[in-house]
Amino acid sequence: MANNIKTGTLLLLISFTFILSSCKNKSNSNESITKTETKKTQNLKKILFVVTSHDEKGNTGEKTGYYLGEVSHPWNVLHSAGYDIDFVSPKGGKAPVDAFDMTDDINKKFWDNDIYRNKIENTKKPSEVNPDDYVAIHYAGGHGAMWDFADNNEIAEIATKIYENNGIVSAVCHGPAGLVNIKLSNGSYLVDGKKVNAFTNEEEIKVKLENIVPFMLEDKLIERGAIFEKSAPFNEHVVTDQRLVTGQNPQSAEKVGIATLNALQKLKSI
Repeated sequence: MANNIKTGTLLLLISFTFILSSCKNKSNSNESITKTETKKTQNLKKILFVVTSHDEKGNTGEKTGYYLGEVSHPWNVLHSAGYDIDFVSPKGGKAPVDAFDMTDDINKKFWDNDIYRNKIENTKKPSEVNPDDYVAIHYAGGHGAMWDFADNNEIAEIATKIYENNGIVSAVCHGPAGLVNIKLSNGSYLVDGKKVNAFTNEEEIKVKLENIVPFMLEDKLIERGAIFEKSAPFNEHVVTDQRLVTGQNPQSAEKVGIATLNALQKLKSI
């Protein structure tokens, strides 16, 4: 009888030890998975969004700035995928906003995010940006971009470095104004020989600003050697060519974010 009791007690102790060991291993496994996921997120480099500092449409007296949806919709796609996003503008500081539409759920989501609201109201100056920190650069549109993107050499140099570091360059609507003077190390224009789109001549005429903007964006991109693609006015159109992603208009903003994310994922899989 005594031997039976001892044997039973021993079996209970062995079982209890096994259960404790299993729980500990499961806990360690879960902890390991959490650490791995955290490490993956930490390993994602940041993305730099470029927004305009210009707030007036020529001498019309009409206010402009960056188009909110062309920031918020790509931001929503890329931020949801785990990327941290910084903002730069030609002058730094608070960027003027246009198309402030809070009936758009994504606009509201962005604007109500205290971290990103603070970032876009305190944009970096170009001199404060280290290109090596970023895996992509996105030029948001808004008519203001037509006055201060094209001739900003500092931001163009940042874009060149990101691109030549095997990064992605994206732009939407009037954002491609920032692409027209970007040159690569070999002296060629970034857009030369690549499929590109942007706010079209027809769209500029429809909004009656063809005589107000300093140049017609479609014409300038073609002049730089771009293979310009387009759809009918205000229809969604996005094209990707050799790590360059461009969208035609505000309607294309979300798809530019998706195309940029797809391009980043392809780079990670190589």
